[in-house]
Amino acid sequence: MARRKRALEVVRHDDSEGRPSRRNRLNFFELAYQRIEELLVHCELKPGQFMTMLELQQITGFGRTPVHHAVNRLSADTLIIIRPRHGLHIAPIDLARERMLLALRRDMERFVIRLAADRASLSHRNQALHIERLLRERRATLTLDEFNSLDRRIDALVLEAAGEPFLVHTLRPLHTLYRRIGYIHHRFMPGQADLSGTIDHHLAILSAVASRRVEEAVKASDALIDYMGEMFTGMEAGIDPRLLDCSIEPLLGT
Repeated sequence: MARRKRALEVVRHDDSEGRPSRRNRLNFFELAYQRIEELLVHCELKPGQFMTMLELQQITGFGRTPVHHAVNRLSADTLIIIRPRHGLHIAPIDLARERMLLALRRDMERFVIRLAADRASLSHRNQALHIERLLRERRATLTLDEFNSLDRRIDALVLEAAGEPFLVHTLRPLHTLYRRIGYIHHRFMPGQADLSGTIDHHLAILSAVASRRVEEAVKASDALIDYMGEMFTGMEAGIDPRLLDCSIEPLLGT
């Protein structure tokens, strides 16, 4: 009996070493989500594109389970549409819908930024100042991809400083939607490659949060949303509609 018990213990021990721990699995889920989110923001997964789960696994380098978990989350975020027996559909960009949702984001950001400026710890303020210094130093040379990486860090920092986990799940999809809009605006709209405007708005938010000036932080957040609203005005008339939905037939076969 004792021998059998020891044998069972050995089997359980070996099994635990042979598969990833729960913490590692959760890390893979988050990493897969972040990777697909990045591909969406940079339009490497084109709005309107159809693909299979296997193709997405190959593109991301993650296995079936993390990718499946990430796709379910992104489907709930309305960024990917799951077509049973037909694969995945990268949701086309609806400018009217996303402009309407900007009003929702304004109200939510006011709430979050007020909490963040009021509750920011010394560590949060130090991180905000560090990002602020980097943005000022690199203001003239920062690439769009580098800015998007820092923008993601700023969003995460503000949400962490606010200290309300529910807000993370609510705002994160909106952040992804508008990060992609910003990418398309600066990358594809004629004469809009300059990032100084959006950088300055983020600098104002970081400075106000770091110094815990609550009302200034709220005003800076509103100014950023106003700036994003101006992007839509230009894009509605000037953007190639195939950038919003790649399934649209090109004009004259071009």
